[in-house]
Amino acid sequence: MLTLYHCAAARSFRVLWTLEEMGLGYTLKMLPFPPRVHQREYLQVNPLGTVPAFFDDDVRMTESSAIAQYLVTRHGPSPLAVTVDEPDYAAWLNWQYFGEATLTFPQTLVLRYSVMEPPERRNPQIADDYAKWFLARLRGVDAVVAQQEYLCAGRFTTADVSVGYALVLARYLGLDARFSPAVAEYFARLQARDGYRRAVDAEQRAAAAQGVAFELGDFIAARE
Repeated sequence: MLTLYHCAAARSFRVLWTLEEMGLGYTLKMLPFPPRVHQREYLQVNPLGTVPAFFDDDVRMTESSAIAQYLVTRHGPSPLAVTVDEPDYAAWLNWQYFGEATLTFPQTLVLRYSVMEPPERRNPQIADDYAKWFLARLRGVDAVVAQQEYLCAGRFTTADVSVGYALVLARYLGLDARFSPAVAEYFARLQARDGYRRAVDAEQRAAAAQGVAFELGDFIAARE
């Protein structure tokens, strides 16, 4: 039994996207954003109050990029994984964690200091500095996708899921207007995938069915 606790458009989208790309069955539990504030009982599931929280029977995980890797290796074989005997195995691992550690992390500070903090604690200088940091690191993606369709192994993999989510977050923060042409085209390719569209549809349907209408985009709009 695969169970995912998820906020629409949050990091947990990586897991949902991977589940849909693989066609795996799962239970989706939607939460308001941020759940540690708006659904305090969730702290009994994940004491950090963050998403994702993912369960595979007795397995419990909370890191989105690691969960995507777990799914394609534990529940594979899948073309979304790159095996150890393929030339791009190291590149796959590197991009898998680059998407979170290098591209998503600075954006969380943009989100915090431009939106999430109360007005008196917001800091436009910090938000701008980390937006520039994100865009500078995005040049690494640009160098690759300007030459090829996906990041590694000549096909779509969870490396693209990991980096792709960072681009989703950038869109919510308005940073997508500063994407290079190659990155913008790459992001459009990712959004055109059936798996991506199914994941977006799944979170929207589950949110409506479970009475959870509060998502990251709504939160940003409400605080601005």
